[in-house]
Amino acid sequence: MATALIEGMLRAKLADPSSIVASDPSPAARSALGASSEIEVVESNHELGRRCDVIVLAVKPQTMGEALATLRPVVTADHLVVSVAAGTTIATISGGLGPDCRVIRVMSNTPALVGQGASAYSLGPGATPRDEALVKSMLEGVGVAVAVSETSLDAVTGLSGSGPAFVYVMIEALSDGGVRAGLSREVATLLASQTVLGAARMVRETGLHPGVLKDQVASPGGTTIAGLHALEQAGLRGAIMDAVLAAARRAAELAEAKPNPR
Repeated sequence: MATALIEGMLRAKLADPSSIVASDPSPAARSALGASSEIEVVESNHELGRRCDVIVLAVKPQTMGEALATLRPVVTADHLVVSVAAGTTIATISGGLGPDCRVIRVMSNTPALVGQGASAYSLGPGATPRDEALVKSMLEGVGVAVAVSETSLDAVTGLSGSGPAFVYVMIEALSDGGVRAGLSREVATLLASQTVLGAARMVRETGLHPGVLKDQVASPGGTTIAGLHALEQAGLRGAIMDAVLAAARRAAELAEAKPNPR
């Protein structure tokens, strides 16, 4: 997620490489990120905290405790801390960094890398309107962003945070179907991915309900309604809904688990 946001912001010219510093304990990860984005990547969170006034926490929830512990000595009320970690609450971050910490919690997704991210954010008690404007502009530079209550972020995690993986499976399945029907893999994947992209743009740009757009494609007794019947028999709708709910439940479970301090 960190790579997607960094490269998305650079591509959108929201920041210059010289204004971004990242940290990672892994030499291989530091080398890869530095090479791909041309930003400076350091080993120490402590050094990053001393040099930056906006800190983005993009770590696994299981390692959040360690990250907060290394940052606490250098984080002050002058820092804005933005978390993109699934399931880690604002209260947990504030508890780890101190009560004066200004926190905004974000759930974004990897399509931010190509400027098509779907993000939601929630303000901590100390966050200012200026902080919100900064984070919103950062997120809108790589996609769309909406403000939600923190209690809604688990649902956002299940839908747009995990959703790209569900869509990739759907694209792969569409491509498999095309291959089964006689197309080459290359042609099938191109058509499948463009079909999903085009359908998504139809929903966004027409403002019509997806059900209305579906009905516009499905003529009586035609090919599309036959395919839709097969999807209904297979329980596609319920399976996708269950996937979103399972991911949202897992995000809630991560929120209940305490970060592991070092």
